Amino acid sequence: MPGTARSIWCIVFNGSRPFFFHRIIQMSLYTAAECVFKSTDHGMSWTQISNDLTKNDKSKQQPSGGPLTNDITSVEYYDTVFALAESPKNRERFGPGRMTGWSTSRPTTAKTGRTLHQRCRSGARSRLSTHSPHDATTAYVAVDRHRLDDFKPYIFKTTDLGKSWSAITNGIPEGAYVRSVREDPKRKGMLYAGTELGVYFSLDDGAHWQPLQLNLPQSPIHDLVVKDDDLVVATHGRSFWVLDNLTPLRQLSAQSPSSDMLLYQPQTAVRLHYPEEIDKRQPAGDNPPMGAMIDYYFKSAPKDEVTLDILDAQGKLVRHLSSKEKKENEQPPEWPDRVEAPKTIPANEGMNRFAWDLRYNEPIQDPGRILCGQRAAWSTGVTGRLPGETNGKRENANGDAPSRGRSAHQRSRGELPKQFELSTQVNARISELHQAVNEIREVKSQIKELHTKFGDDLKVKPALAAADAMEHKMSDVEQQLIQVNMKGSEGNLAFPNMLNEAFDTFSRSVDAGDREPTKPQMDVFASLSGRLDEQLKKWNAIKQDDLPKVTELIKQADLPALIIKEKKSES
Repeated sequence: MPGTARSIWCIVFNGSRPFFFHRIIQMSLYTAAECVFKSTDHGMSWTQISNDLTKNDKSKQQPSGGPLTNDITSVEYYDTVFALAESPKNRERFGPGRMTGWSTSRPTTAKTGRTLHQRCRSGARSRLSTHSPHDATTAYVAVDRHRLDDFKPYIFKTTDLGKSWSAITNGIPEGAYVRSVREDPKRKGMLYAGTELGVYFSLDDGAHWQPLQLNLPQSPIHDLVVKDDDLVVATHGRSFWVLDNLTPLRQLSAQSPSSDMLLYQPQTAVRLHYPEEIDKRQPAGDNPPMGAMIDYYFKSAPKDEVTLDILDAQGKLVRHLSSKEKKENEQPPEWPDRVEAPKTIPANEGMNRFAWDLRYNEPIQDPGRILCGQRAAWSTGVTGRLPGETNGKRENANGDAPSRGRSAHQRSRGELPKQFELSTQVNARISELHQAVNEIREVKSQIKELHTKFGDDLKVKPALAAADAMEHKMSDVEQQLIQVNMKGSEGNLAFPNMLNEAFDTFSRSVDAGDREPTKPQMDVFASLSGRLDEQLKKWNAIKQDDLPKVTELIKQADLPALIIKEKKSES
C-alpha cells in the first residue's frame, strides 16, 4: 500500500472506522486510519491521500488498564479518525473527526482561545457530523464527553476551514449530550441535532435551539440525516423514525410575527398511483400521506367553517374543500383495508395538515348509488395557486404538482394532457348522467307524494293517470342510465351493468396508466357517449313534451306543480 502507516495491522484502524463511497466522485471509496485512504478499484488497492491528521500522542497508542491486566484489545485506541465526511461544495475536500479532536492545525475557538483539542481531551469523541451544503468553508462538529461523566451538549461551528471555532448549544439542556448535527440542504443556517434526549433544531445557525420531538419517543438519537424533504433519525432502542415533509418547518423564522392564520408554501407534489388497500395490521410504520401535503396554522381553533380552494394556473377552481363534514353518499367500505381519500380538512388550533389527492371536484353525485364512486380527473401537474379562505380571511400559496413516470417531462407535455382531457370529458359525461337520474327521481318522488296525499280524490284521477304514464316512460330511461336494482357492492353479479356502471369502469381504465388514451379507449368512450346521448334525448323530450302537459292537468286539479331543481357540480 502506498504511504506508510504506523501499524496497519493493529493500531491504525479502529473498530468503527469510516467507510463510504463519495457521493459526487463515482467509484471512489474512502476509509481512514490516522490518515485518509482512497480506492478506485473496489478496495483491491489503496492510496494514502492525506498526512497524519491526529496528535500522534504515543501515550495513547497502547492498551488501557494494567498493570496486571489490560482492558481492551486495540479496537479503541486514540489517535485515529473515527469519522470522515466529504464536502458537498468542494469535491476534493474532506473533514475528519478523530478521537482527540479534528485537524492537525489545533484551531482555537472564537470565544475562549482554547484549541478544540483542549476541549476534547482524551476520552471524548468528536464526530464531524456535517460540512455545510451551502458554504465550502463552514462545518459543524458534535462532541460527546459522557464517558468522562460530562453530560453537557457540545456543538462547534467553523466558518474558516477549522482555523477558529465557536460553541453553539444555547437551548439544549444539560444531559442532552450531542452525537450528530446536520445542516438542512435547502435552507442555510437551519440545523438539526441528535442528542441523548431527542432531536433539537435551530433556525439561526445554532444561536438558539428548540426541541423537535412531536410524537418521537424520548430516546438517544445516534444519527440523523435529511433526505430530500424528510428528516430520518436513528434512535438507540426505538428503531428508525421519519419526519415527513420539512417544507413548513423550513419556512419558519425565529423573528416571524405571530399570525392568526398561516398557509405555508406547499411541498412539490408527485403524481403517483397509490394502492387502494393497505394492510395496517402488519408491524410496520405508516407511509407518508397520499397526495400533496398542504400545511396551515391557526393561532386558535376557528369557530366557523374553514374552506380551502385549489385553483389551476388560470385561476379556475380545481377542488373545493371544507372543514364541515358531509355525510352524503356514505356507504360501508367493501373491504376493511380500503383506503378512502379524506374529503374534510382539519381545522384545529396550531398546525394542520391535509393531503390533497390531486383530484378535481367530483362529478354531480347520485345520492342513491351503490359503489358507483366515479373518480374525478387527475391533476396534470400544472402549477396552480392554492388559496385557503377561513372566516372571511384569505391566505395564498403557490405549489407545484409535477407528473412522474417514464420520461415524465415529455409525457407532461404530450401524453398526460391527452389523458387528462379524456378524463375531464368522462367526468362531464358522468355529471350529465347523474343530473338526469336525479331529475327523474325527483319528479317520480313528487308523483309518489301526490298519490299519497290525493290518491283517493276522484277529481285528480286524470292528472294522476297522466303522471303515471309519464313515470313509466321516465323509468324506461332511468333503467338504461343506471342499474336500479343495485343494492349491494356485488349486485352486478345478478344484474347487468348499465351506462352508469360502464362509465365508472371505463373511467378507472383511463386513470390506470400514465399515457395518452389508446384507440380502443377512444372508441369505447364514443360508444358510451352515443348511448348516453340517446337516453338524454329521450329524457329531454319527456321534459319538453310530457312534463308540461302533465303539469297543466295537475294545476287544473289545484295540485302542486311538478318542479325540477337543477343540482350543480362544485367544479
